[in-house]
Amino acid sequence: MQSECTQRVAIYARVSTTNHGQDVSMQTRELREFAEARGWTVAGEYIDEGVRGAKDSRPELNRLMADAHKRRFDIVCVWRFDRFARSVSHLLRALETFKALGIDFVSFSEQMDTSTPAGKMVFTVLGAVAELERSLIVERVRAGLRNAKAKGKRLGRPRVILDARRIATLRVQGLGWKKIARQLGCGISTVLRVAQAVPKLGKGILERNGPSPSPDIRNT
Repeated sequence: MQSECTQRVAIYARVSTTNHGQDVSMQTRELREFAEARGWTVAGEYIDEGVRGAKDSRPELNRLMADAHKRRFDIVCVWRFDRFARSVSHLLRALETFKALGIDFVSFSEQMDTSTPAGKMVFTVLGAVAELERSLIVERVRAGLRNAKAKGKRLGRPRVILDARRIATLRVQGLGWKKIARQLGCGISTVLRVAQAVPKLGKGILERNGPSPSPDIRNT
């Protein structure tokens, strides 16, 4: 990286709402002062006002990530973790992106700087926490499936019970295979399979309406 006196920093700030006296200027003021004290040049300010942190996609955050890929700054500085990321996994994904791009990340309130040994240690810990979080989610899902299975619940998509005579009736009324499938809430191939599974009925439908199409044909 460049020498510290020539570092370009991007400042990111966010407030969830502007209706209750929340003002982003406190964040930006302290971040500007911090950047000046470190001898950094502010390359850009990215401010999301009235945007909830629960969203991964925010206008200014998206712009910041796009500019990061264009190498428009060397450091991203935020007032606090929760102003930037909605979760540990979200923060970790962003930090991994910055690391790959050679960009350092600094949190003013937590005093975390990924360019320092302590900051790198925090990055490693966050990675371990995110991995634990993923493992716990997987285990909870598996436990839920085991519990449902033990109670005799059927897993997967519910089976669609089709009446071949209903299919025949709709076909006689002039409906195409695609429309019949849409009306019955299933795929065309399923409708054809049921119609052809009943020899007499299937033959009657096909003879009355012409040969059935391939399941891949989407006729109306």
